[in-house]
Amino acid sequence: MDFSLTPEQEMTQRMVREFAEKEAAPTIKEYDRAQRVNWEILPRMAELGLLGICIPARYGGAGMDYICLGLACEELERVDTSLRVVMSVHVGLNSLGLLQWGTEEQKQRWLVPQAKGERYAAYALTEPGAGSDVVAIAATARREGDVYVLNGEKMWISLATVAHDFLVFAKTDPYADPPHRGITAFMVEREMAGVTTGDIHGKMGVRAGSTGWISMQDVEVPVENRIGEEGEGFKIAMSCLDNGRYTVAAGATGLIRASLEASVKYARERRTFGQEIGRHQLIQQMIARMSRDYEMARLLYLRAGYLKNIGRRNTRETSMAKWFATEASFAAASDAVQIHGAYGYSDEYDVERYLRNAKGACIYEGTSQIHELIQAGYALGYRRDKPLRREMPPYDPQEWQ
Repeated sequence: MDFSLTPEQEMTQRMVREFAEKEAAPTIKEYDRAQRVNWEILPRMAELGLLGICIPARYGGAGMDYICLGLACEELERVDTSLRVVMSVHVGLNSLGLLQWGTEEQKQRWLVPQAKGERYAAYALTEPGAGSDVVAIAATARREGDVYVLNGEKMWISLATVAHDFLVFAKTDPYADPPHRGITAFMVEREMAGVTTGDIHGKMGVRAGSTGWISMQDVEVPVENRIGEEGEGFKIAMSCLDNGRYTVAAGATGLIRASLEASVKYARERRTFGQEIGRHQLIQQMIARMSRDYEMARLLYLRAGYLKNIGRRNTRETSMAKWFATEASFAAASDAVQIHGAYGYSDEYDVERYLRNAKGACIYEGTSQIHELIQAGYALGYRRDKPLRREMPPYDPQEWQ
């Protein structure tokens, strides 16, 4: 058993760390306060190959492995959660979904420009009345000859107002039994008539990130834009979430590390009762928990990345990593605020932002309670993974690079 990173993985980690510290760290506080997105940083992420980091080179990507994707997400969220969100949505939820489920023609049409960063992509599953209960979505897709006519609304969609391509899930058979077999996936383009989007303001966290809504009014989507077969949308949505949750777990690990680093620095600088506060036992307990949870969260997401690399189904492992890392990151950020005292309660120090950002990850891409149920189902034997028509391709350095 080898826990060391390969030279390529170490290089990726250094590159992304330097990028985040140089390009994002100096301005993130400003953008967070203004609740504005730094759109200028996306083309620079594309130049580094981050928007296609684990997409094979023949599809315009950097051809790196899934562990490189996790390492990149950890380093990005250590500085700026909104940049990790871009990776989760553009790469994890959309592009990797195309890699797994798209036809060769669809990959050439959408995956290639997305991997190159020429077009941005989003994932549209959640609706105003459907979050954890996916089969409750109300968006519909009615086939009329060579097109599907889509109607409905999507809510809490990252990159809603900037993405060019949306992976949208809608019901083609509202009377299907079981209900999940009535859901179908489509690639919807912003340019299509009837597509409108808007931003959601007033969020607690990830204020420097784009979150919005999508409205579809009689949007005519060609049949060739359907991803997978009709009725296969639920399986596609869940397999995409395996990738998105992996990136969230890796990012939350970076937030734990950021909280730990900030707390150690402050504990060595701040003095009370004649000594550094780091000398106080209760401060040491909080820092020790952060250190422990960082190592555990990192091992969990690296295990999931390893399974992805060898082509093994990892729904259980990815769920575990996401559940643990996000809850641990919220606890770490809360302790970091406590260590900073009154200063931690203001945005003068970054830990205040860490706490606000950490809470969101305990909700999106499966709430902590949903992941508890998933893990219980596996442990009790009630839940088993069934083979998919198209499994996620394993990493092959000779073929991908």
